[in-house]
Amino acid sequence: MDLQAKSSGHNQPLGIALITLAFLCAAVMSTFSKAAVGVPPLQILFLQYAISFLVFVPSAARLGRRRLATEQIGLQVFRSVAGSVCQLLFFVAVRSIPLLDSVLLTNAAPLFIPLVVYVWFRKTVKRAVWVSLLIGLVGIVLIIKPGPRMFQNPASLIALASGMFSAIALVATNKLAETEPPVRILFYNFGISTLLLIPLAVWAWKPLTGRQWLLLFAVGAFYAATQYLIILAYRFAGAAELSPFNYTVVVFSGLLGWLVFGTVPGLLAIVGTVLICAGGILSIEAGHEEGRGNVAGYGHWRLRWKAR
Repeated sequence: MDLQAKSSGHNQPLGIALITLAFLCAAVMSTFSKAAVGVPPLQILFLQYAISFLVFVPSAARLGRRRLATEQIGLQVFRSVAGSVCQLLFFVAVRSIPLLDSVLLTNAAPLFIPLVVYVWFRKTVKRAVWVSLLIGLVGIVLIIKPGPRMFQNPASLIALASGMFSAIALVATNKLAETEPPVRILFYNFGISTLLLIPLAVWAWKPLTGRQWLLLFAVGAFYAATQYLIILAYRFAGAAELSPFNYTVVVFSGLLGWLVFGTVPGLLAIVGTVLICAGGILSIEAGHEEGRGNVAGYGHWRLRWKAR
């Protein structure tokens, strides 16, 4: 797998095909994680990062030690911790709620990004962004259905918290992208997360069946494929051309939830899904640069890095 930045000609259809395939891989990864019944979420998380790290090592090694060196190790660790918490909360939530709901709420990160930018950079939130947040909030309410039952099974709130940590990780990734190329960010993200998760994984570890091992290897492989395809897509097309296709992960998750788990979303869930997606896209378009992120992550953001 070669992730070193290269000059590629503009090819919009290919870029769209690659970004769509990337989010199909993301939806498949989420499906495998939900299917891994009986596996501790910490174990899934560790193997996801460990497998992805091993997949990316050959490409990173081609850069050499000098080009892998970073002066942003503190921010690299912060970004990795936030991203790991995001993924862990998602793995916990997806056990108890439909795949579509868990993926949708985790991918509500663009609705939280303006608030993270305000706290981090003290930049005011634009009026159009407030409108996007209101639209997304209505969709969230339709999905999580506030009431006493929500506290008996807080999985929807956990998935929403995952979206918050995703927003923090995306803003941190965007800050890193000012000086760090994508391969370096991914190398440190996967490597740091793997190292930090080793003691937790040992504590939570339980023997796995052959089927469970296959599911977890699939989670790691499809996670790595998602990252690779996102980076590749942005070599052939720009953010304005590709960003409308980011929410295809929600469509794919809904279809896989129906085909694999027999979950058919109701009318309110469909309306909530449309509102969250619309609010997220509007937030991306109207938000500050610090919140638009880059391709060295996972979600709905814009390209800001240059080939190095």
